Amino acid sequence: MNLPALRGHNAALVLDLLRTAGEAGISRLELAERTGLTPQAVSKITARLRAEGLAAEAGRRASTGGKPRTLLRLVPDAGHAVGLHLDRDELTAVLADLTGHVVAERRAPLEFAAGAEAVVDVAVGVVRALVSGAGGGEVSSAAAGLLGVGVALPGPLDHSDGVLHRVTGFPAWDGFPLRDAFAGRLGLPVVVDKDTNAAALGLALGGVAESFAYLHLGTGLGAGLVLDGGLYRGARTGAGEFGHQVIQLDGPECGCGDRGCIEALCLAAVARGDLDEAARVLGAGAGNLVSLLDIDLVLLGGRAVLADEERFVRGVGAVVAARARRGGGGTEVPVAVASGGDRGVAEGAAQLVLAPLFGRASVAFPASAPLGVR
Repeated sequence: MNLPALRGHNAALVLDLLRTAGEAGISRLELAERTGLTPQAVSKITARLRAEGLAAEAGRRASTGGKPRTLLRLVPDAGHAVGLHLDRDELTAVLADLTGHVVAERRAPLEFAAGAEAVVDVAVGVVRALVSGAGGGEVSSAAAGLLGVGVALPGPLDHSDGVLHRVTGFPAWDGFPLRDAFAGRLGLPVVVDKDTNAAALGLALGGVAESFAYLHLGTGLGAGLVLDGGLYRGARTGAGEFGHQVIQLDGPECGCGDRGCIEALCLAAVARGDLDEAARVLGAGAGNLVSLLDIDLVLLGGRAVLADEERFVRGVGAVVAARARRGGGGTEVPVAVASGGDRGVAEGAAQLVLAPLFGRASVAFPASAPLGVR
């Protein structure tokens, strides 16, 4: 038995319950009951968490017998994480506390065509300004509790070693060690993942559904998949390259080098202002996912969707509903806009750092969790 790992796992269980309890707090007895740990083990863990500044008292609750129970809560500002969304033409950076609440945000123009090193230069400058509060005084002391940086950007890429593959339209990025480049410049732990995976992780932590797809239509098109309660990346971390499914043989050329990809068709429709057609094409791809994976929910995001949410929900929903009826399942698959707006990916990127602290790196939650959509 790996005792250090076990102690880490048990502490993560306790931290996660403190996080979900919020300001109201939770007693040591309740922590023991809900984790299955002994009261003595819980006392040792909470004493260590309090000594580290991660937990604090939240008052007392009257007991049905004996002395009142002391309640404990998570200290949100005991640590922070940076979430970076590197889009092809814009950077969004957020600073989030331990609960995922965003306490500062910055944006900057970006140019993928300038090359990976140039993009890293811009991003590092934004991160440093964000944590120092330069020019705005947002967070003057956050750097002391900075746990790491989560970086989310278009794929394909290797999540496990933080190396980029041939980012669609930017072949020169192939093989660039993005994680090491950021870590070397910032001196912090860095996690790299696809933008769609980061957004899906953030949504899953909010308990939106047991199995769902997050479809992101912005400067490109991709998907993040949560299946049976866990973020699905695939054996080679290549899952979710949704935009490059061919749905029109000999169709228009795509930036990936193929023809008739759903990304090329969607982006072309958006460019000419035909959002009904873009929604119809996106719906065809969403319908494929629903039929293939039998997911519970389809969530939409990205700047193209956010520009006309109602049109995309209506258009995608109509195609998905028709597919479900033909499939004979009889159960409607809801289509909605994901929460988080235009910073949902950046918030999810921060969770790439925060989630493992709470034992939520592979997300799991009750199947009865409510749909957290708007």
